[in-house]
Amino acid sequence: QVQLVESGGGLVQPGGSLRLSCAASGFTFSNYHMTWVRQAPGRGLEWVADISAGGRSTYYADSVKGRFTISRDNANNTVYLQMDSLKPEDTAVYYCATAVGRDYWGQGTQVTVSS
Repeated sequence: QVQLVESGGGLVQPGGSLRLSCAASGFTFSNYHMTWVRQAPGRGLEWVADISAGGRSTYYADSVKGRFTISRDNANNTVYLQMDSLKPEDTAVYYCATAVGRDYWGQGTQVTVSS
């Protein structure tokens, strides 16, 4: 079955960086778009970034454009989110997601940006 497992979250100071990973299994990873979304405390889900199946096309929310970079390694079935110049408002649980017949989500990884 489809499984998505995020890792790499943690506590970081404003201006710092983190790299999130999402290990995928149970489907042909290289055939599918991958997405990162986040949910801040008390708020709804916010789309963060998308990457095409082959990795050539990427898309970002305005709130993260120029600071976050989505990438993927199709040989290792992993998608990444490099987050630089982090701000307190980036604090959220970050999820990777894909649509393989239906939507699938991982369990999420907590990112806290605070001094």
